[in-house]
Amino acid sequence: MGDTDERPRRTRANWVLAGMIAACGLALFVITVSQGHADSALLFVALPVLLAVALALTPGRTAHGRVFSVTTIALLLAAVALHEGAVCVILAAPLVYAVAHGTTAVVEAFHRSGRSYAILVVPLLLLPGLEGSGLAPRFDPEQSVEVVRVVALPADQVAARLAGGPHPVGVRSVPLRLLGVPTPGQVAGDGLDPGDRWMFGYHGSSHGPGGHLLAEVATHEPGHLAFRFVEDTSITGRWLAFEHADLRWRPVDPGHTEVRVRVDFLRGLDPSWYFGPLQDVLLGAGVGHLLDMLALR
Repeated sequence: MGDTDERPRRTRANWVLAGMIAACGLALFVITVSQGHADSALLFVALPVLLAVALALTPGRTAHGRVFSVTTIALLLAAVALHEGAVCVILAAPLVYAVAHGTTAVVEAFHRSGRSYAILVVPLLLLPGLEGSGLAPRFDPEQSVEVVRVVALPADQVAARLAGGPHPVGVRSVPLRLLGVPTPGQVAGDGLDPGDRWMFGYHGSSHGPGGHLLAEVATHEPGHLAFRFVEDTSITGRWLAFEHADLRWRPVDPGHTEVRVRVDFLRGLDPSWYFGPLQDVLLGAGVGHLLDMLALR
């Protein structure tokens, strides 16, 4: 068996790095527990730190292995720093891994080709990530998402439930639950007349202060309801800005009604080719949760 097949050995640097990670993790764990968040300490501090220590003690055999370890340790430590805000790290992780391993692959390819000068094109890989940084324009920040649901209710009962306004319910969406995406914890308001308002309040977390979103009925016609958003201090404001919402319903048969909701929003995250589709999926799940709050399941 040749040298290339030998398992890499741990070095002093591996142990030093693991010790530093463990020491920082222990300090953060103690601080979090002292603040009365023992459950959060186990999930958002202890687990990521243990994984980071394990990776630090696992020498990479290849360049991609080493890049994966370093990148993962950085992401885990970022998750520890953000606590419940780790959802941001989870959402960005695929993009970070893609850039890190893509750059590594390009550098290795140039190295094997013997054309070292070609390494100068590597900075060009950063261009797709400059969108929204001020050095490059934003692409299609105005987005919309539409959700269609057929409910087992006649059209007049759908209108009656809409008039009663939303009520807090448990989150059914798997993506929203797994990622811990903020959802309204306090809901108030009813009515379908122009000027009537619905308020969606958010509890504060490590994402930031909770805040609220205030929607006002702009238009009410038979089978059609339009909202404008008159105030938004919600926790979701750092990721997107709600602009308009349009809700329509029509009978499919005497016992079923099609409900269609369209929400227009301004995307707050870039680049568009990554966060655009991601926000479409998550906001679509959020609109589905809105229909649940209106008892239109």
